[in-house]
Amino acid sequence: QVQLVESGGGLVQTGGSLRLSCAASGRIFTINTMGWYRQAPGKQRESVATITSGGSTNYADSVKGRFTIFRDIAKNTVYLQMNNLKPEDTAVYLCNAAGIGSMSSRFDSWGQGTQVTVSS
Repeated sequence: QVQLVESGGGLVQTGGSLRLSCAASGRIFTINTMGWYRQAPGKQRESVATITSGGSTNYADSVKGRFTIFRDIAKNTVYLQMNNLKPEDTAVYLCNAAGIGSMSSRFDSWGQGTQVTVSS
């Protein structure tokens, strides 16, 4: 099993910055993709940013130019640097990791989520 632990959420004013981190642990052989998703009250979960083991990234249009995803492969950790935050960024942010476990089985794991609140 693979566990993900997120940290770094909180309350920030409009225009402020936060950095989220997510560390994966457990029976991991390799992680192919890590990403951040968010879910606001009454809305569907949406992809914010993803990054592959090769370093390819993908961002939601709403965060391009403001958010940056990067990862430390050796530490099985992914980060999300969020700048120029807006009230519409308020949501629970969840980390996801997909890859191959040590027993050659695929995994697709989620963290428990961390709250980001941006005040106007």
